Amino acid sequence: MTPKPSPLETPAGTPPASNASLSMLLAMVRVELVRALEAEFASQNVDLSFTQYLILKKAQQLGPVSATELARSVELDGGAMTRQLDQLERKGYLRRSPHAQDRRALRIELTDAGRTLWQDTALVCSDRVMAAAQRSLDKTESAQLHDYLERVLLALRDKN
Repeated sequence: MTPKPSPLETPAGTPPASNASLSMLLAMVRVELVRALEAEFASQNVDLSFTQYLILKKAQQLGPVSATELARSVELDGGAMTRQLDQLERKGYLRRSPHAQDRRALRIELTDAGRTLWQDTALVCSDRVMAAAQRSLDKTESAQLHDYLERVLLALRDKN
């Protein structure tokens, strides 16, 4: 019986990315990060998609927030956000609570189970995947990569 590859290993037969344009390289890195993180969740018996991970991360960072604000922060449209919130609520990770000042509005917040999942599993899995992704970089190179990507992002967001 052939041993199952670690979720953090590169799949066999993956073509080299050395001739890829910057846009293709960034897209391929994103695809591999999503794949690795979802595989890491699966290896920990956690039923969580990458999109759900992003929602939990933002909910943890922002605290109680409207569905619209949360959707905007993870770049999802309203319909997609509603479906994801329904799933996360069924799993017991999020709850919709009435807004204190506006009876018509709801606030989205992590449940105790959601906070525990975030702290004990999701964050650990994410850190493990990011460490594996940067294993060929030393600390200086890792800091430079972060700086370069941040500068590219800021340049793309700059409308002037």
